[in-house]
Amino acid sequence: MSSSSFFNDLLASIAEQGRHFLDLRRDRPPSGRALGDLCEALLSGRGEASGVALARDVLASYVALPPEGRAEFFDELAARFGPDRDKVEEAARSVLEDPLDEARLRRLHAVSEPRRQELIRRLNLAPGGTSALVGMRRELLAGLREHPRWTDVDRDFEHLFSSWFNRGFLVMRRIDWSTPAVILERIIRYEAVHEIRDWDDLRRRIDVPDRRLYAFFHPALVDDPLIFVEVALTKAIPDAIPPILAEQRTGIDGIEANTAVFYSISNCQEGLRGISFGNFLIKQVVEELRRDLPNLKTFVTLSPVPGLRTWLGKALAEEGHPALSVLTPELRELLANGGGEAQLPEEAREPLRALCAHYLAREKRGGRKPLDPVARFHLGNGARLERINWNADPSRNGMRQSFGLMVNYLYDLGDIEKNHEAFEAQGTVAAASSVTRLLKSVPELRTQTPDPVA
Repeated sequence: MSSSSFFNDLLASIAEQGRHFLDLRRDRPPSGRALGDLCEALLSGRGEASGVALARDVLASYVALPPEGRAEFFDELAARFGPDRDKVEEAARSVLEDPLDEARLRRLHAVSEPRRQELIRRLNLAPGGTSALVGMRRELLAGLREHPRWTDVDRDFEHLFSSWFNRGFLVMRRIDWSTPAVILERIIRYEAVHEIRDWDDLRRRIDVPDRRLYAFFHPALVDDPLIFVEVALTKAIPDAIPPILAEQRTGIDGIEANTAVFYSISNCQEGLRGISFGNFLIKQVVEELRRDLPNLKTFVTLSPVPGLRTWLGKALAEEGHPALSVLTPELRELLANGGGEAQLPEEAREPLRALCAHYLAREKRGGRKPLDPVARFHLGNGARLERINWNADPSRNGMRQSFGLMVNYLYDLGDIEKNHEAFEAQGTVAAASSVTRLLKSVPELRTQTPDPVA
């Protein structure tokens, strides 16, 4: 039995014992408001056993609520479980009277914390509490656009999750054919970049000498990966995804490879959105591969460009957008009318590669970070924008996202930290000479396009 299973069983036992100390002879709360009352009871400072039992009851009651009841519960969390504003004001005035009094500062800090954070901590004591809370935040995020008043609730979840899921608690495991089936099934389900069609497809990605898959796990979610990366071992930097995913291909032994290609990175838990794992995972995988296969010299991605088509569609609708000077009238009309679901004509190759370089290197969110989420991730990790590949992903999804273009981001181990610092400090995008040549053909804009998401 794993230590995590033992701990959950222990909590379950404590919860059962705690029921003897609680008056639980009541129907399950029929509404989000009643569940808010139950949360007030949980915060009232009961004993440990009864607290665990009550936390489990809150989580079970939440699951039993219909969607409208869950929305009402989130409203309750937003309205009733923030900081006590009167106490915050009183403590702040006290600090202003004597700023050097440490006790007053501690009091201000204590009363400033939203009550929701302590509530979430206590809910986490229930058996399976961490998983339940991650699921709860997933549903919160799904309704956040429609209910902006939940934003503070989400901030509290994110604040706590960033501590609970920090790198020190994560365990990296290589996934292979001997991995338990429950995990393999989840890998198939969670793959977000290049669909894993069936068990044979999965086996081609994890059970041959030139393919690897690594995942991060958390002790509270022992059989549920947080994020995973798929790696192809090759003899050169690839410029297209079909040869990597091909059913019939000639493989190589890992010791023959000189290049490790990160061709798919999938975040598994929507409820952990905003909690960064990928940068740690890639760096740890690089170290693992270097230790096992010292012949590896090049570490590179083959990445999608998910925001390219959306950005270009907005640019085409903007009269006189200077970036579009690289397109002929015929290509503009083709793209503006929804063309490009199938392979574009060859004359579109260089203009679209240049526009892709412009989009990744110059179009910024808030004037600092690239609009494209994949670019933000890899460039923020210290990678270099190495190459833009034409007809690299001819799948329907690849054409819909980026006209089939894909990008290589190069992790040059000697430049990672320098690139990262320049990116964080000035928003500088490290780019290879082949990319800067493409950029020369696109007029540089004086103002940046607003982020289409934010």
